[in-house]
Amino acid sequence: MAIVWIADTAAYFSGRHFGRHKLAPAISPGKTWEGVAGALVALALYAVAVGLLVGMPLLSLFVMIAGLLYVSVLGDLFESWIKRVSGMKDSGDVLPGHGGVLDRIDALTSTLPIATGLLLWLERSV
Repeated sequence: MAIVWIADTAAYFSGRHFGRHKLAPAISPGKTWEGVAGALVALALYAVAVGLLVGMPLLSLFVMIAGLLYVSVLGDLFESWIKRVSGMKDSGDVLPGHGGVLDRIDALTSTLPIATGLLLWLERSV
């Protein structure tokens, strides 16, 4: 979950500050390639911290985290696409101004099953 939260936060701030090139303007006009790059940089720093703490090879950890970032972005874009196709701006009004609860968990729902699978695989390979 930390990977998704770090990626979302870093993407938001780096996209707002540096964003020039739209990632998928027809689906989610606010997302930029610069936001994705900012998320990748933040996750690289997170990978270094986790790698040093756990003693895991940094390259392997970085590749896994970068893959989870990819899945996270796809989950976010998929939820935005569903809203756009259905003609809805928000997926609910429980969290006003946040696009709904689904907007808060879209990247988690795509990423957590794969992250769980990776953790199970790592446990069996050690």
